Amino acid sequence: MSAEKCLAKGSAAPGPVPKDYIRVYSMRFCPFAQRTRLVLKAKGIKYETINVHLKEKPDWYLKKNPFGLVPALETPAGEVIYESAITCEYLDEVYPEKKLLPSSPFAKAQQKMMLEHFSKVIPYFYKIPMDRKKGEDVSGLEAELKEKFAKLNEDLVNKKTKFFGGDSITMIDYMMWPWFERVEAYQVKQFLDGNPELKKWTELMLQDSAVKATMFSPDAHKAFFKTFLDGNPDFDYGL
Repeated sequence: MSAEKCLAKGSAAPGPVPKDYIRVYSMRFCPFAQRTRLVLKAKGIKYETINVHLKEKPDWYLKKNPFGLVPALETPAGEVIYESAITCEYLDEVYPEKKLLPSSPFAKAQQKMMLEHFSKVIPYFYKIPMDRKKGEDVSGLEAELKEKFAKLNEDLVNKKTKFFGGDSITMIDYMMWPWFERVEAYQVKQFLDGNPELKKWTELMLQDSAVKATMFSPDAHKAFFKTFLDGNPDFDYGL
């Protein structure tokens, strides 16, 4: 159950959320929204997707989510939750089968701290290609990102585990993955070289069923990101 093409200003609001489903408001290429879709898939939750035009946001969506961003979740009772980390934590609590967050308060706090550190890495994925397109020198930014990749690699070496939360995929892996799926589009894939554990992590993530179900090809990401860099993002690219 999914409205593939994004709904823009002037569109009719979707009807009630079907019983036993949850609705995710999304945009197909948004890495933050992909976080939530990864958790929905990994936990086997029944859901429908409504894609939102992020430049021409429908009035009905702004009433549900005043920030107008994606992702947001809506329940059959009409409750709306937004912001990617919050939606993912909500899903893990409300649907306790196959928990993705650790039960230990300390381990859970560790994942939240790791996520906070990773949130400071995310801007580099955008600033490097955007500044490069403007003809600016990005060597300093590239050196900083290379250092941050090396730190992530070191984390895996020190943990001696396949994934950031252990030897199986947990929430933190899904929260970080969408940006690594897009490394070619962001023109930073080369910084995985020299970081063998981090590179191995990306290869293992690509084998995951939730990742396979939510991902786009590198070419699709590159094509969409080009429209984004050009200032006219084609949210319906490929449809």
